[in-house]
Amino acid sequence: MKKEKLIELLCLLEQDGRQTNERLATLLNVTVEEVVEAIAYLEKEQIILRYPALINWDKIQGDEQVTAMIEVKVTPQRDRGFDEIAERIYRFPEVNALYLMSGSYDLSVIIEGKSMREVALFVAQKLSTLDPVISTATHFILKTYKHDGVIYEKGDDDRRMVVSP
Repeated sequence: MKKEKLIELLCLLEQDGRQTNERLATLLNVTVEEVVEAIAYLEKEQIILRYPALINWDKIQGDEQVTAMIEVKVTPQRDRGFDEIAERIYRFPEVNALYLMSGSYDLSVIIEGKSMREVALFVAQKLSTLDPVISTATHFILKTYKHDGVIYEKGDDDRRMVVSP
């Protein structure tokens, strides 16, 4: 399969990983066998890492879980840059995502916990005690409006102006 079709296939799978191979073949105008081969190739090359479901946890758990985005300023290590400290941080089971950033802070860490106190203890006892960590700033996510391109709660589609007498 050509690169353009592979990218198109990846976009379709990213939108909905549960689409059947038959539907993907129809949408891409290729054979089912080509789709099966392409997906096997993309999985083998670790271009497709897994097929997660996007879940609105607020609807099922309410306030029982908190998500925090932690900005971390670190001292890069000689010959390893940020990779060594990043690896130490992403190995914590509490860490959901870790990004190297440009700007005021070097790393952005996203974690989930059962309470703000649990997140605070993670920062105080695990993250900030690492030698290369200079400072942290924790931001709690209060509500998710959109994630991975998906709007969580769509408002009223009626956008007509209200006319009052």
